[in-house]
Amino acid sequence: MKLALLFPGQGSQVVGMGRDLAEHVPASGAVYARADAALGFGLSRLCFEGPEADLVLTANTQPALLATSVAVLAAIRERWPALPTPTCAAGHSLGEYAALVAAGALAFEDALLLVRARGAAMQHAVPAGEGSMAAIVGLDGEAVGAACVEAAQGEVVAPANFNAPGQVVIAGHAAAVARASTLAAARGGKAIALKVSAPFHCALMAPAARALDERLAQVRAGAFAFPVVANVDATPYAAPALVRERLVRQVDHAVLWEASVRALVAMGVTHAIEVGPGKVLAGLAKRIARDLPVLSVADVAGVESLAPWLA
Repeated sequence: MKLALLFPGQGSQVVGMGRDLAEHVPASGAVYARADAALGFGLSRLCFEGPEADLVLTANTQPALLATSVAVLAAIRERWPALPTPTCAAGHSLGEYAALVAAGALAFEDALLLVRARGAAMQHAVPAGEGSMAAIVGLDGEAVGAACVEAAQGEVVAPANFNAPGQVVIAGHAAAVARASTLAAARGGKAIALKVSAPFHCALMAPAARALDERLAQVRAGAFAFPVVANVDATPYAAPALVRERLVRQVDHAVLWEASVRALVAMGVTHAIEVGPGKVLAGLAKRIARDLPVLSVADVAGVESLAPWLA
């Protein structure tokens, strides 16, 4: 077995996530205790009890998902100490921070504070209502990019997530996203407006990238226990010194998720675990690399479900 760890991004959060792990797995409970101490408020209670209106605030969602993914990984490692050292890891957008923590390149507390600041900066980069995002289904990346160029008309609209074949998310000024969506629909695609609080991973996020750069300048990245594939170029980090640059670029550049999964397969990965809430990444993997089995693990039952798989 050559194993990859995959970590989900924003949108996978759900009230109640991680609660049974914290109650039944000491290693997971310790992760949430560390998160509460680092942030100075009850992040664990927000994960376990909500309210949802607070959990979906970007500045809360990002550390909540990071903590939950790390708590799930802690449970897996406690229950299965003979788990093979991963061949590599990757995370979708926010999930890249969890991947870096898993590989030892970022300290957990440092990552928590970074994503808390990242979420706040991304939320405030664009006034409410001025930006939007939409998923374009049924067109390839080149066709979606062409529609964005034609629809821009002096505003910003561009591909933000290359998620899978025939699934590209766009982001930018709300009017430009609407124009690009109309063009995509006229060319055989289907546009689905996304309920998001800001237009992530496009040029409008440049102020957030600058703010995050200042934060990352204060963080020391460590050695990698195993490779992590970066969103911005779908290649593994070659050195800790690249962590700051790539995480800053990630904020206002597209997430190359399809290319990242293909890179994992090219590295010889035979199995993958989606570590954290939801099954979004497992679903995308079926469209990218049909022969790559991905098991989604988010709770105690999921951890136990690894038994026959690892055997």
